[in-house]
Amino acid sequence: MSEAIERFFESLPARAPEILRGLVSGTLQIDLSVTGGVTEHWLVMMRPGAVMVSRQRGPADAIWYSSADLFERMVRGQAQGIAAVLRNESTFSGNVVLFLVFRRFFPDPPGTRDPRELARQQVGRPA
Repeated sequence: MSEAIERFFESLPARAPEILRGLVSGTLQIDLSVTGGVTEHWLVMMRPGAVMVSRQRGPADAIWYSSADLFERMVRGQAQGIAAVLRNESTFSGNVVLFLVFRRFFPDPPGTRDPRELARQQVGRPA
């Protein structure tokens, strides 16, 4: 497993209070296929303001299956989870709300700007 993916999962508990503000609770199992037909598992238990992460398989409200390469690109902001599912590069089953909430942990693509900030800058410029 790549170091970037390991660091991503290690960072989730510290980042959870700012990202998981709603009332979403549930468990998301993430299965990542690596070379040689091996699948690595991550179990992410989410509740408002908190995340617990383990390397186990277990009962889950949703399962997301992806290649480790694709997941690493998401961790680096070079790919988007929803786009990958729509292109059938990864699959998802179960409570879709958990997938939509979990994607907030991924960084924005490089060079992305908040449209609100861009609008504030344009308002400040003379026409």
